Amino acid sequence: MLEILLPALLTGLLLSLITAPLGAFVVWRKMAYFGDTLSHSAIFGVALGIFLDISPYFAILILTLALAVVMVWLEERTTFSADTLLGIIAHSSLSLGVVTVALLHNVRIDLMIYLFGDLLAMHYDDVYLVGGGVVFVLLTLIWFWKPMLSMTVSPELAQIEGVNVQKMRLLLMILTAFTIALSMKFVGALIITSLLIIPAACARRFVRTPESMVFVGIIFSMLAVCLGLLLSLFYDTPAGPSVVIGAAGLFVLSLFKKEPN
Repeated sequence: MLEILLPALLTGLLLSLITAPLGAFVVWRKMAYFGDTLSHSAIFGVALGIFLDISPYFAILILTLALAVVMVWLEERTTFSADTLLGIIAHSSLSLGVVTVALLHNVRIDLMIYLFGDLLAMHYDDVYLVGGGVVFVLLTLIWFWKPMLSMTVSPELAQIEGVNVQKMRLLLMILTAFTIALSMKFVGALIITSLLIIPAACARRFVRTPESMVFVGIIFSMLAVCLGLLLSLFYDTPAGPSVVIGAAGLFVLSLFKKEPN
């Protein structure tokens, strides 16, 4: 049992180190729908991966990164609001994925694995892969933390201070897309955004500064992973959704805490 749970636990704890800080930006910038849009594209990525005879998870990574770039490009060159563009991209990519899967003859795909994750199927090779991705995202966030935070607080003031706002916005979306793709096998396409949002929302009720929100969010995220795995262990529930239930339970408890002024 330990051989099954330990890689899953390590993967979840590692991912918490980046989902919490990125989740803080998602909450601050109201980007929840952006995460949902990328996660909806997962089915299309799976279908493309099978069609091109490459790893579906690699195809998901490439597709989510491409969609992040397309989203930024459309925002800059059209007058449509962000939620309109995200709605178009989300439902178009999801529909393309379903149609493409239907056109793949003589191919059996267990979509449940991609929709809800297969946390207990994680191996140590997956831990190393996730660890490498986490280090890359963490180092990037640390290096660009100040300009990203400045852009989030006030884009106009950040621009006056010499911050390239468009570049920072693109970088943030690319990092979010990369993290979603990296976490897809962990919790699945339909609920990955919740792993970004819920711990950050919990932390927001306990802190006063952005940095402390990130650190407290990491703690909540790690607690959610541990609670989810315990729930899965004792009641044989799906591990990915169990982690989200753990996070949701922590959020409910956090509501009893009065927000700091």
